[in-house]
Order: sequence, then C-alpha cells, then structure tokens
Amino acid sequence: MKVIAMVLAFLLNCTFANKEVAKKNKKSKLYAPQIECDIKAARIMNPEFIAKCPPGCQDAKYRVYGTDIYASFSSVCGAAIHSGIIDKSGGKILVQKVSGQSGYKGSYSNGIRSLSLPRWRESFIVSEGKPKKGVQYPSILDYSSVKSPSVKGGTSLRREYLTTASPLPDTQIVTSIPKPTIMTREFVSTTLKPTALPTTVPTTVTTKVMMVATSKHQHAMHKVRDIGSSHVHPAYSSVEAVASSIQRQEPIASFRKPASSTVNLGFSSKEDLVPKPLEPVSQGNPNCKVDLSFLIDGSWSIGKRRFQIQKQFLKNVAQALDIGVAGPLMGIIQYGDEPSTEFNLKTYSNSKDLKNAIEKILQKGGLSNVGRALSFVNKNFFDDSNGNRGGAPNVAIVMVDGWPTDKVEEASRLARESGINIFFVTIEGPDENEKQNVIEPNFVDKAVCRTNGYYSINVPSWFSLHKIVQPLVKRVCDSDRLMCSKTCINSADIGFVIDGSSSVGTGNFRTILQFVANISKEFEISDTDTRIGAVQYTYEQRLEFSFDKYSTKQDVLNAIKRINYWSGGTSTGAAINYAFEQLFSKSKPNKRKIMILITDGRSYDDVRGPATAAHHNGIIAYSIGIAWAAQDELEAIATDPDREHSFFVDEFDSLYRFVPRIIQNICTEFNSQPRN
Repeated sequence: MKVIAMVLAFLLNCTFANKEVAKKNKKSKLYAPQIECDIKAARIMNPEFIAKCPPGCQDAKYRVYGTDIYASFSSVCGAAIHSGIIDKSGGKILVQKVSGQSGYKGSYSNGIRSLSLPRWRESFIVSEGKPKKGVQYPSILDYSSVKSPSVKGGTSLRREYLTTASPLPDTQIVTSIPKPTIMTREFVSTTLKPTALPTTVPTTVTTKVMMVATSKHQHAMHKVRDIGSSHVHPAYSSVEAVASSIQRQEPIASFRKPASSTVNLGFSSKEDLVPKPLEPVSQGNPNCKVDLSFLIDGSWSIGKRRFQIQKQFLKNVAQALDIGVAGPLMGIIQYGDEPSTEFNLKTYSNSKDLKNAIEKILQKGGLSNVGRALSFVNKNFFDDSNGNRGGAPNVAIVMVDGWPTDKVEEASRLARESGINIFFVTIEGPDENEKQNVIEPNFVDKAVCRTNGYYSINVPSWFSLHKIVQPLVKRVCDSDRLMCSKTCINSADIGFVIDGSSSVGTGNFRTILQFVANISKEFEISDTDTRIGAVQYTYEQRLEFSFDKYSTKQDVLNAIKRINYWSGGTSTGAAINYAFEQLFSKSKPNKRKIMILITDGRSYDDVRGPATAAHHNGIIAYSIGIAWAAQDELEAIATDPDREHSFFVDEFDSLYRFVPRIIQNICTEFNSQPRN
C-alpha cells in the first residue's frame, strides 16, 4: 500500500508540474510587445512581428497610406484599425513586411481616412494577432536607431595564407530579398554548389613578404598575399565554363601560361590602351541604362593571381550588361595608395572593346584606400566631360579584398548626397582574430545607401566571384531600386515663407505655425537629409531660422513653436526675393529647393517678377492662400502646373486638409524626375 501511495503521489506531482510548465509556456507565447500609435512600420526592423496597439490610435494625426497593403511610412496601429483587424480600443496584431508598391490607393474604412501615395520603397500587411504554428516572434522589437560598434584597437598584421588546391567546402553567399526599405533587414541565404576540383593538386606556399613604407603609420599596415606567382589557381579554370552557361560570351583567352613564360612587368605604350575605332556591335541593353563606375582593388594585398581573377570578373560583368550608347556605359577606376581612372564612361561603347581594354589593365599596388577612391569618384568621375548622361542613374561598385586601409564613411556619405548609388562587393573578409586590425568596423554598412543587404554582396572566396555576376547585374539594372540615396522625404531644402501681416491675427498665426509643423514632421530631417528653414514677412522680412540651424526633427518643431507673430503690411514679392537671398542661396547644390508660401491677402507689391526669378533659379514654389488671398497672385507664385502647386482655403482652420496633398505632390513630382 505504501508503494502504491508513493507512486500515486509521484504521478500527482508530475502532473501538477507539467501543468505549471504548460501555463508558463502558454503565457510566454501570448506575450506581445506594446507599440505606440505613432510608430511607423519603417521604424521597426523585424520583417514579421506581433505587437499590441494601445487605445486611441484612430486619431487623424496618425497617418495611414494605402488600403489592405500599406506603405511602411504609415502608422502600424492606424493601419490595423483601417483594415478592421482591431478597433479603437486597441489589441494584438500580426505585421508582415512585403515589397514596395507602384501605388497606394486611399480609402475610408472603420473611421479612418487613408491617403494615396504614388510609390514607396516598402509595404506591410496587418492580420489578426495570432502566432503562426512553428514561428517564434520577438518579445522585444528592433528599432532603426542603432549605434555602430566601437572601433577595436590593435596593430598586429593579418596572417598570411597558404594557397592550396584542396577541395573547397560548400560556400554560402549571403544576399537579401531586394526590398526597398529604409532600415528593414531581411536576409535569404543561397547555398551554392562547390566548384569541382582535382583531387590531387600540389600545394603552393605563398612566399612571406612584408611591404614597409616609411611614410605610412603602423595602423595602416595591411595583409600581403600571393605576390610571387602569376599563375591561376586550378579552381578558377571552371569560371569560363560557368559564366558561358549563363549567357554567350566572346571567346576568352585562358589565364594559364606555359611554365617558361615570364611575368609581365607592366610596361606598355599608351597607344596599346587607346581603343581602335570599331563599329559597335550593339546599342546596348535599353532596359539597363545606367552610368557605371567600377572601383577595382589594385593594392598589393590582392596579389597578382587575384587581380587577374578580378579582371575576369569585370569582363564577365561587361558581357552580361551588354554595353552600348542606348544602354549601360562602364568606366573603371583602380585604387591603391591613390586612385586613377583607367578609362571613363565614353571611352568604350560596346562590350567587346571594353573587355579587351580590361585585359590590358596593369596592377598599381599600394594600400587599399577605398575612402580616397570614393572621394575621387564623387569629385571627378561623373562629369559631363567623362560621358555622364545626366538622366541615367550613377552607380559605383566598389571591389574590396579584405578591408580598406582608410575610413570610408564620410566619403560615402558625400557621394550618396550627390546621387551616386554605392554597391560594395567584399571578398574574403577578416576573421575574428583579424578584426582588430580593421580601421572602421562595419565599413560596408556605413558606406552603402541602405543596410538591408541589397547594396552589398560578400563573397567568401575569390574563386566564387564568378557566381555573383548575374545577381549583381540584376541589381544594378533595376532602376526603380537605384533610388536609395534620395527619396522624396530626405532630399530637399524646404523654406516656409509665412505671412505675419495684421490681417492674420495672433490665433490664426498659431494655426499657420501648426500647419507648418504638420508638413515638417512628415520629412526625415538631419544635416544630410531634408532641412527646414523659415522666413516671416510683413512690409519687412525676418529670417526665423536657416537651413543649417537645426539638424533634428524635434529641434525644428520646437523652433516653429517659438516663432513670434510680427503684424504689419503685406509685401509678398519682397518676401520671395528675401527668401531666395537669405535662405535658398545657401541651399546645398544636390538638394531640391522647395518654397511653401502661406498668405491671407493681396500683396502691396509685384509678385510676378520675384516668383519668375525664383523659378529660374530652380526653386519649386507652392502657394497656399487663405481668405482674402488673390487667386491670380497665387498662380503666379506657384510652379507650373498651377493646380498641383497652388491651393486656396476659406478658413485658417481648414489648412490641415492640404498637408497630405502637398506631401503627395512633392513625392509624385520627385518620383517623376530623373534621379541625377
């Protein structure tokens, strides 16, 4: 009996413990992080998540763009109410990021008016907040404001490699589904088959060589590999066969040379590099009209063998692109200690001539100063004199063996601000022991336009480089995705010209300021993104704050609140001249200059002359008229077409209705313009 009683007691204890564990597991599965009503999907980096919305998110200030599929610029909880997943009391929702749409249609649903948008980089859909079977959802959401890791010290040299011909393991090239989002990361790993290799190949040991330059500091010391040999690794003998299976190519000379052949020391006449006048075999691929600059690594660290592989890769890309005057044009810059142009965009107009020229490129040597090369490209390469076509997107593809020997962040930022879409191809990056030698950790994320993986490809081995030819060409030719450096909300200098005349009154003036704030907060504001300035005018004019005064959204909104009502007459023409001289004349050359003028009456002076001068100087003018404003003056101030840039409302309290229309028009106009 005692034994039976003990067994029963044991079973009861186990049953109770299992129930407790089940309860805990159930509770953990049901937990969802809380988000605020104003959180937009673009701010959350997780591609799929469950979250809990608070009550009260039906307010009109939480803007929603689209129907069923929403632009990531929308309030997550507002979209959930609009779609009927939750009501105004809040609740749990499941959010999934999807690709950007060519257009978003607004509608009225469940008490929320969603807005239309012509195009956006990323979208999301909302469904009932029930977890999918087998899917684990984050209990803490990742937001876009992340800090870069600190720079690690260290002076030890990178280890030298033993180059062997033993069979390579399966390699993975990490790429991402191309989704045009600001910060969202979504990676898909594609496992590639290993290259077939001979089973027995003699091992080639790299001769240890240390290049010491007395003018270089110790932290600039860099890895040195494979300088002694000019023969190609046996694994690369299959490159041509693989590449030709992708698409037909011109016959390519093998890199293998007889054992008795001597190494080319790089001396050739300039005449050898001048292209011979040949009739172009093709006008080029019209679906890939881009101006492309390749920045190739000519440093000593790459070695002669890998430099040859790099040239073969460039030839494969040139063949796949189908170079031509009606399609892509390609130039090459080689960098080492200093960058230099091998040839520019207009030098070759067909793939055959370009490939012949690539074969003749000689290695420069030196360090891997990528930042200096990017500055060179930004200042010199994409000029009209070098064949830049203006309407074609500018693309720079940077090839890096290992890591740069200088900093790239600042040079990359300036290049992006100039409209250059930067791609990085990194090969054989540092291992854990070598990371201490890297001058700028996470240099790729600091350099490319977006950190979602679309603009960077990491290749684990030089002998796998041929596998990324087609993926890279596809990305470069997707012109709709080459907009990362500029968007309609991060690329403008917006100047508000505000009527402070006596007819406005103190209360209505505060309403105007709220209208100005509502427009401003729809933009990404920083030193390098959209900047905001403001002028108030009566008979006289006053600069409230310039474009470079405030660099955060909150500082701009606070400055708008502090603007004091002036009172006086109405000289709108003089105000336009003043805004141009004191505000827009200091605008950055790569920024779109947008003037939004708000007035409630007819001007005492002429507006047509100043407005025409502003238009001729590249200012896009919007005119907002209230009450007694003159329609003919509003049309004269506004940029053509008037109906898209001029607005009128009877009462100050109705100004807020124009906010979504103005934002939509700015974005529509931006998306219809050439990117460069």
